[in-house]
Amino acid sequence: MHTRFSAKVSDDHGIGSTTSTLRQTMSDYLALTKPRVISLLLLTTLAGMLITPAGSPPFYLIAWTLLAGYLMAGGANAVNMAYDVDIDSTMGRTKLRPVPSGRMTPRRAFVFGIVLASVAFMLLVLFVNILAAVLSLAGFVYYTVIYTRWLKRSTWQNIVIGGGAGAIPPLVGWAAAYGQLTWPSLFLFLIVFFWTPPHFWALALMKRKDYTTAGVPMLPVVAGPAETARQMLLYSIGMMAVTVVLTPLQMMGWIYLVFAVALGSVFLWHAWQVVKDPLPTRGAALTLYKYSLLYLALLFAVMVVDRLILS
Repeated sequence: MHTRFSAKVSDDHGIGSTTSTLRQTMSDYLALTKPRVISLLLLTTLAGMLITPAGSPPFYLIAWTLLAGYLMAGGANAVNMAYDVDIDSTMGRTKLRPVPSGRMTPRRAFVFGIVLASVAFMLLVLFVNILAAVLSLAGFVYYTVIYTRWLKRSTWQNIVIGGGAGAIPPLVGWAAAYGQLTWPSLFLFLIVFFWTPPHFWALALMKRKDYTTAGVPMLPVVAGPAETARQMLLYSIGMMAVTVVLTPLQMMGWIYLVFAVALGSVFLWHAWQVVKDPLPTRGAALTLYKYSLLYLALLFAVMVVDRLILS
């Protein structure tokens, strides 16, 4: 009796251990895709689909585009983690990720990323259109090769130039719904392009020591907090200029303009607080970082609302 009971406990423990390991593995694969980061990219993609002159696209087209968008961006993030294992292992906010922690090999993360990107490209070709597929793949290459392998390790302009990768999703959405890119779609690209430096440099200010240790030439490391804060303010001004010009160009209506001015004014105020802070490593930078996420989400959401109400 005791032997059978002990065996049963052992078996149950083995099953539990296997289940726990499988759960951890699934969690690690999901973590490679960075779901929270992708959610904002998908929102800009969706907005790009809903505000084209063609009107609201059918649900199936939205579903395929967003699914492929998640897979492509997730694949890019996985490849990025495979490449950056040496950097991530030295930084406090990244050392517990699946690859630097040793739970997953760089090769496995790389292969996983390539598979996701390949599936995403095929889905876009088969169920959306070639232009959306090519743009999405361009974003993948831009992020994994141009930014991750080259810019990130060689110049403080890494975020400025590399920000173009994160600005491609609204173009993908526009192309998916409209079949072509037009001048209005390029303004969506510019908004995200100008938004990226103040957003990411706010994080870099808080993690300056980590980037210094890792040898990554982020602007706070190369030029210091004061110059970084000044550059953040300049890009914030440029971002707001691009957002408000959409109404005079008749791309958006008065509802959008009111919110763009209000949201942008708050963004500029937070950027100014970073400039005023002699050591903008926590309070002001953290506040701007958090608000920048909300800002971009609300701005693109308001685009959709404006188009639905005034069209």
